[in-house]
Amino acid sequence: MNAGDVQRSTNGTTYDLEEWLLAYAVMVIRLVERIPRTLAGTHAAGQLLRSGTSPLSNHGEAQAAESVDDFIHKLSISLKELKESRRWLRLIQRVPLVKPESQVVPVLTETEELIRIFAKSIQTAKKRKLAR
Repeated sequence: MNAGDVQRSTNGTTYDLEEWLLAYAVMVIRLVERIPRTLAGTHAAGQLLRSGTSPLSNHGEAQAAESVDDFIHKLSISLKELKESRRWLRLIQRVPLVKPESQVVPVLTETEELIRIFAKSIQTAKKRKLAR
């Protein structure tokens, strides 16, 4: 699978991963804008803003990968950033820095789904590399 491939869910819905990552980055930005500008809020918001928007650009880098190893590396960076985002989102929800804290749930749900997609894509790329 290439990073730019369209994916199909189990119910047949088609997803363009770049568009999905763009929508995810928008969700993150909108959530960050609702976090109060306290010391803790500013810190958590900045960290989430960086990690939550990074997968979009790293996905673009993966599309331009120069080798299978480079492709896997770029996807791995996206996966790492998504996992970091999950941690910040959980903290933001737990404090809570956004009220009601249920506003974090849709972003967490998307984060979990994207983590699964990137993990599976990396696994598939590694299998294909070994099969060569």
